[in-house]
Formats: sequence, structure tokens, C-alpha cells
Amino acid sequence: MKENNEIDERKLLILGAGQYGHVLKEVAEATGQYSQIAFLDDTPVEGVIGKLSECKSFADCYTDAIVAIGNPEVRMRWLEELGDNFIIPVIIHPTAYVSPSASVGVGSIVEPLAVIHTEVIIGRGCIISAGSIINHNSVVAEGVHCDVGCVIPARSQIEPMKKIVQGELP
Repeated sequence: MKENNEIDERKLLILGAGQYGHVLKEVAEATGQYSQIAFLDDTPVEGVIGKLSECKSFADCYTDAIVAIGNPEVRMRWLEELGDNFIIPVIIHPTAYVSPSASVGVGSIVEPLAVIHTEVIIGRGCIISAGSIINHNSVVAEGVHCDVGCVIPARSQIEPMKKIVQGELP
């Protein structure tokens, strides 16, 4: 994986130009970290500069890459594919709260107004949607999607690749 040391200009490549990709783009823009953001997708839509299978060929032009695909198995497979070619960031919206004692795995996105509380562990490649609350001492395994407004009670253990929706108890 590329190192984050001494990078003058960070550019983000988002794999997936669907609904999650566009949400991720807005969250990334809100951080102010990227001078350029582009998409790869197998469907030629606005903003797409190439196919997913071409991701490695963009390593010289883009410093960072992240996957924004709803299917967790596909998301995790592409996250692995990025390998040593890119910095795989964690992208956290400025209005989200992430406790200093929490950890968020690479390739994860934390959307606006989400709360990740004390000593929470979020795995790689997770989507923590707007307004979600992950209460203290919980573990959210890799590839999980906590949908809009869901609440994960304290000390919960969420299985890999699971989608939690509002009102559903893990």
C-alpha cells in the first residue's frame, strides 16, 4: 500500500459510481482532503473515467482509492484488489463523531451525523450511514453496512458482511 507520507496533492479514485459512490464522493468532498475525485465503474455514467478492472492502471494518477459498492462480498474483494497500489483511506464526514478510543478500519466510510462511541471497533470496508449510532464497546466486523439511523446497542458483536437497518436489533 502506498504511504501517506509527504503527499502534496491527494487524489481519490472511487470504485463504484452508483448511489454509494455518490454519497462517498460528497463525504470525501466535505473533508477537504482531495484535489480531485473520480469514479471507476463498469457502467459508463457521468464522472466515470474507466472500468473497475482497470483500477491498477490509475495508480500513477491517484494516491487514494476506496470501494463504494453495496454488495459486501464484492466490496471486500475489490478492497483486496487495491492492494499495494493505493492508500486505502478511512473517510469520515466532519459532522460525524468518532471517539478517540474507537478504531475504524481502512476502506470504511462514516457518513454525516453518525456516532461511533467509546472503544468501538469498526472493521475494514464498512459503511456507517448517516445518523447511525454504534454504542460503546461494540465490535462491527468487516464489510458491515449500518444503514441510516440504525442503533447498535452497547457491547454488540456484528457479524461480517451483515446489513443492519433501522429498528433491527443485531
